[in-house]
Amino acid sequence: MDINRRRLIDLSVTLDTNPYTDPPPLLPRIDYMDHQQGWPEMAALFPGLELQQLPGQEAWAAERLHITTHSGTHMDAPWHYASTTDGGSPAYGIDELPLDWCLRPGVKLDFRKMPDGYVVTAQDVQTELERIGYCIQPLDIVLVNTSAGVLFGQPGYLDKGCGIGREATLWLLEQGIRVVGTDGWSWDAPFKYTRERFAETGDPTLIWEGHKAGREIGYGQMEKLTNLESLPDYGFWVSCFPYKIKHASAGFVRAVAILAD
Repeated sequence: MDINRRRLIDLSVTLDTNPYTDPPPLLPRIDYMDHQQGWPEMAALFPGLELQQLPGQEAWAAERLHITTHSGTHMDAPWHYASTTDGGSPAYGIDELPLDWCLRPGVKLDFRKMPDGYVVTAQDVQTELERIGYCIQPLDIVLVNTSAGVLFGQPGYLDKGCGIGREATLWLLEQGIRVVGTDGWSWDAPFKYTRERFAETGDPTLIWEGHKAGREIGYGQMEKLTNLESLPDYGFWVSCFPYKIKHASAGFVRAVAILAD
């Protein structure tokens, strides 16, 4: 791809204090400090400095964040899914995720027509790949476009869209995929529907089944992506390097699609 002839599409949501982006216990909070509120900090660091000496009598602006590593667009690490992976090896944190996984050709699977709460199967994935005429390659980055993406930041987002089941996740991993992503709140089906299925069946294997596939094969999983409907089915690259947080279960990602212009 000619670097001078390319188009970028932002796949990351904006982190803010919107009440509909996460369940209440996980909602982010941002404390904003403007250029006047930042003056006491600056004054403490530079004894003798007077506010009127600064251009426009302004110090610095800053923010304090009260968030989790799963706030906003982020990538889960194998440590999030379990303590072990890849045949019993210690699960690694987001700081240990191979960089080589995070800048790769992308392919989009369009599951927007799947009903809310539907659990995507391996056959569903294969059928979609056949529809778009794409043969998946090892280390491709697979992005799942659900009906949840257009509702981000609005009521109903947390319960919207389909999820990827254990079978489908393992099939992708067995093809050599190591990074995936969704515009839903979770890679798995919305918890509302999983709770209902668990209540009906008592089957604990239904809970977080797509995530738990990472116990067998370690992978990185992006959640709360956006603008996936703007992407072609394939023929683009994805850049999605996670923030390095020591042995963390996730890291913030500024995910970007790179397309030839």
